[in-house]
Amino acid sequence: MNGLHMSDETSTLLCATHGAVRLITLNRPAALNSFTAEIYETLPRLLDDAAGDAAVRAVVITGAGRGFCAGQDLNDPAMLGTGDVGAGIERFIRPLAMRVRTMPIPVIAAVNGVAAGAGANFALCCDFVVAAR
Repeated sequence: MNGLHMSDETSTLLCATHGAVRLITLNRPAALNSFTAEIYETLPRLLDDAAGDAAVRAVVITGAGRGFCAGQDLNDPAMLGTGDVGAGIERFIRPLAMRVRTMPIPVIAAVNGVAAGAGANFALCCDFVVAAR
């Protein structure tokens, strides 16, 4: 996986390959896997890596613990920026959404709990959404 394999349980993103499926897990269960600048910067690279691996036929993204993603982590100083919502969208959200939409393989959101705000929007930009009760 070109050095981007993240299996350290303390990482904010976990990544593993199971056969032809690349599983990416948002790993901030105490914060309901809310997005941080680090996640916004790393997740597109993990998607790039999956897209470049001929053995990977699909990507599944899920959340650790009881939630998928509660949206933006407003406690992350990088997320607050200047308070300009438009600038935040252009810097963080748009590049991630565009990477998902241009993936040459299906991206599946495995929604295992709460998906709110940017987390719900992220799930909806995936090719498929599979949700738990």
